[in-house]
Amino acid sequence: MSRFMTRGVLAGLAVVLYGCASQPTISEVIGECADAFGADVCTWAMMEGDAVVEVGATVPLASIEGAPPDAPFTWPPTIGASIRLPEHAVEQKSLTHLTMYWEAMGHPPATFLVPHFDFHFYLISAEERLAIDCSTLSKPSEPPAGYSLPDEQLPPELVEITGVETLVGVCVPEMGMHALRTVELETTEPFDGTMIVGYYEETPIFIEPMISQAFLMERQSFDLTVPAIPGLEGGQPTLFQAEYVAGQDAYRFTFSGFSGG
Repeated sequence: MSRFMTRGVLAGLAVVLYGCASQPTISEVIGECADAFGADVCTWAMMEGDAVVEVGATVPLASIEGAPPDAPFTWPPTIGASIRLPEHAVEQKSLTHLTMYWEAMGHPPATFLVPHFDFHFYLISAEERLAIDCSTLSKPSEPPAGYSLPDEQLPPELVEITGVETLVGVCVPEMGMHALRTVELETTEPFDGTMIVGYYEETPIFIEPMISQAFLMERQSFDLTVPAIPGLEGGQPTLFQAEYVAGQDAYRFTFSGFSGG
């Protein structure tokens, strides 16, 4: 009787070990790092076997604190950093690079007139991004549900700097158009964080967590809603989390829950 029980135990153990051995391993692939206001921001992708399951960046609080409070308004805006994502993210999810901008004075519409950061995760190459001059004014026929691409009238002091009276679709050279949550266009309350979707020539070109400096300085984890983006190819992220890692004094920005593509 004990001999058969021992065989049964060994057979069960073999199944468990085989099942564990067959599970894909989770590994991190590092992209590039670049200095942004005195600290390195680094991109990465999490792999399950050969498949990308998460894409993101590590943003130190030293970078958030180091942004100069008196940075002048420039046109186009001065880039803080441009950082390539890992090749796996490019090949599987079409996410190519991250740009980080510091808006020391904020910008219109009214809710965004607070110091904040733009984190653009692009779906086009850096060369294509730099070629955007906002001469093409066509908007997408179907922005995400609950989003709008407004035409933003600039105040006289900004018209003098930019030479532009109206930003059609909130188009910014070397960035693209900005689809904003409609409810945020109807308030003047200062924002904490939001998700913006970028377009040019009617095509989705970036996904942007835009976050106020004050909110990031709270050193608390948070999530932002990622809308369904019609026409997005290469995989649609459905989740965004900003996890504060106390031991590193840094945020870990993560896009996950990819569908399609």
